[in-house]
Amino acid sequence: MLFVVNNGASMFNDQLLYIVIFAYILDIILGDPRWLPHPVVFMGNAISFYEPRFRRLFKSDFFAGLIFAIFLIFSAWLFAFSIIKLSSTIHPFLSTIVEVILLFFSLSTRTLAKAALEVDKAFKNGGLDLARLKVSMIVGREVKYLDETGVVKAAVETVAENFVDGFLSPLFFAIIGGIPAAFAYKMINTLDSMVGYRNDKYILFGRASARIDDLANFIPARISVVIISIAAAMISLKRGKRSFINAVREGKEHKSPNSGYPEATFAGAIGVKLGGPNYYHGILVQKPYIGKNFADPNIKAIKMACELMLLSSVIAITISIIAIFAKIIL
Repeated sequence: MLFVVNNGASMFNDQLLYIVIFAYILDIILGDPRWLPHPVVFMGNAISFYEPRFRRLFKSDFFAGLIFAIFLIFSAWLFAFSIIKLSSTIHPFLSTIVEVILLFFSLSTRTLAKAALEVDKAFKNGGLDLARLKVSMIVGREVKYLDETGVVKAAVETVAENFVDGFLSPLFFAIIGGIPAAFAYKMINTLDSMVGYRNDKYILFGRASARIDDLANFIPARISVVIISIAAAMISLKRGKRSFINAVREGKEHKSPNSGYPEATFAGAIGVKLGGPNYYHGILVQKPYIGKNFADPNIKAIKMACELMLLSSVIAITISIIAIFAKIIL
């Protein structure tokens, strides 16, 4: 065997190499099969179950939300760690299979592409109303106010942002902290999507969850600029240069400390204007335009975004494999 270094770190890296490869292959082939119970469903149920209980435990909404978030994130990590450890006592190969499955559930490349392409398909088969319905399943904004351009923007922005949230960040944490870290990240992201709102109910209680999510995605969001730009350059050198320049110029203009970077890179790569004001929970939220020097997107932009996202995922996996391999032989 090539890997002759006989220590725990080398063995861990050796295993992780195969875990990452097979988890990604499963994600591309299966997506999120409906016949399998998805851990995110259980995470969502846990969030709903514990929220009122932690609110009753502490007088301060912020402190209650902080302890609530820490408890659930640690619980997700502990669950993954325990099931991996338990399976390893039965057989090391079983432990590897469990880790592949856990990482597979943490990635959502095919599911994201499929959901966005459903919006594209809806435009062709049912028009704007059906497209609004389909995009409402993947975005938090109110869709009844969206025209065709608004629906396309929503789909493209979701693909860009969720390339980080749904793929790059869990992959990043798997590489630096193992599969339990990727699983814990999945809880962080689920917490943010459920309680990380700036409304009366969650402005204090959900603040810790939102800030932890911002912190967790800080590095992956910036790494995404390089990866997406490389993917764009593989399509066209002009697109690659334009995507990187636009990310540097406009990535910081988004209200989110992280979302602007992949969105600005996608906007530059595709050559479209994203962002702008949208309604959330009945309130018009003024958001800056991203890619303001480009034209509004048309329906073709959805498919282009999905293709760019999938190519970016291949590049991210390739870089990850190289990084893991380098750690093995060092």
